[in-house]
Amino acid sequence: MIGLWDTTGNEVVKALAAERRSAGGVASGMALTLIVVVDEKRVREAEAAATIAAAAHPCRLLVVVRADVERERNRLDAEIVVGGRLGPCEAVVTRMYGRLALHAESVVMPLLVPDVPVVTWWHGEPPAEIATDFLGVVADRRITDSAQAADPIEALRERARDYAPGDTDLAWTRITPWRTLVAGAFDTTEARVTEATVVAPRRDPTAALMRGWLAARLGIDPQWQHTDDHPRMRQVQLRCANGDELTLTRDDSLATFRRTGQDDRVLPLVRRPLGDELAEELRRLDTDQVYAEALGAAAGLSGLEQRPAQRVHVWKDPATARRAEAGVSAHADTSTAS
Repeated sequence: MIGLWDTTGNEVVKALAAERRSAGGVASGMALTLIVVVDEKRVREAEAAATIAAAAHPCRLLVVVRADVERERNRLDAEIVVGGRLGPCEAVVTRMYGRLALHAESVVMPLLVPDVPVVTWWHGEPPAEIATDFLGVVADRRITDSAQAADPIEALRERARDYAPGDTDLAWTRITPWRTLVAGAFDTTEARVTEATVVAPRRDPTAALMRGWLAARLGIDPQWQHTDDHPRMRQVQLRCANGDELTLTRDDSLATFRRTGQDDRVLPLVRRPLGDELAEELRRLDTDQVYAEALGAAAGLSGLEQRPAQRVHVWKDPATARRAEAGVSAHADTSTAS
């Protein structure tokens, strides 16, 4: 590992090239560049997940930690690891302070692997508008996690309003096993589903996307039965035109599948580590049209998959925005007092 403190982007590029030569091509044949945007307190968690994903998808990992954008003096610290604690990948962990944090692309762009796709993953609360972050605009695929937001359901609506082909969400990834089991139930029947119910907590984004997926696939309006007895989606119930009922109920790492006229079956339904979820999303670098349809149905919007794939960067200075909001609040307080 090479540590560079109070350095420059050029020095980081040179140090990475030197470390690659020293390591002897540990990470040759890279499939993509993975940019991870994360807060300092969650860096190790993000690194652990990226290490699992990199084992399946050799990549150059660029971790971007932004801090203290109002700091007067800019500073860049970097760690460069090739074939070390982060597995068979080339990794650069950058910590940016001051106004430099608002221009992270000036450090990241020279580090991108030529001629391979770029994926940006926000490990934390997703941005309200991806276009305001150049690291999202430059990416071919963009991964958010609405479950990290203060209001996950509203975060999904934001994702739908802000959607562009290439976006995805780890809440969608988490229902892949559910969707697989539900779809598999129709391998032996052609009965039409007329009603559906999802049993889950009120603020569970996976339940919202499951309802959206069922609505988009089956052309029905699934019901959401709220429960506070379970932390995650508990059950999916389907009722068919021929009178059959199908129920998939989660219990820890197993699911019980019940169907009218058949014996119950116990099936695996394991909650996967974050790294496995990330690795699944890195398997495909094209547009996930099924996700777009499910997200649109969940948010009540249509035509998401028909939007332009290219984004135009919209400059936003959070420090200026905070000062403006503080000024408006102070003005309102003064007006109230007078």
